[in-house]
Amino acid sequence: MYSFKDYLAVDYTQTGDELLALKAKRRKQDTTSGDIGEDDFDEALTNMQRQKAKQTFRKNKAKIALGKKKAAKKIASPEQLQKRADKAARNILIKKITKDKDKSDLSFAQRTNIEKQLDKKKAAIKKIAKKLLPKLRIADREKKAAAKAGGEK
Repeated sequence: MYSFKDYLAVDYTQTGDELLALKAKRRKQDTTSGDIGEDDFDEALTNMQRQKAKQTFRKNKAKIALGKKKAAKKIASPEQLQKRADKAARNILIKKITKDKDKSDLSFAQRTNIEKQLDKKKAAIKKIAKKLLPKLRIADREKKAAAKAGGEK
């Protein structure tokens, strides 16, 4: 459904050039709708979604790199640590399911199958993540301390 703002002809560039304004408006719409974000990964991606994500990440790789560089200087928030613990727990279960094969060596169909199996094991993932959380917190603090010590030399 369209909002009121979709019907406005706004010159985002403030130059008066209609072509530039149109391209700027399209860029603005691309960033607000249709991009694949963290919340969109509820289920396995189709091939088309995977290609779209690839394009999006390639387009924004400089922004992503800058964000990583900034984030490396900060201590992780509890939510971020919880995400890392969940991911580490999932990776532990993936290693167990695949008998220590690397996930990148598997086909997309096999990965989808593994994701379906992991969806059934949410309680186990939660338990493992809870055990991993203190270790991840300590590792994060040590990493930040080492980065700070290395930056002062």
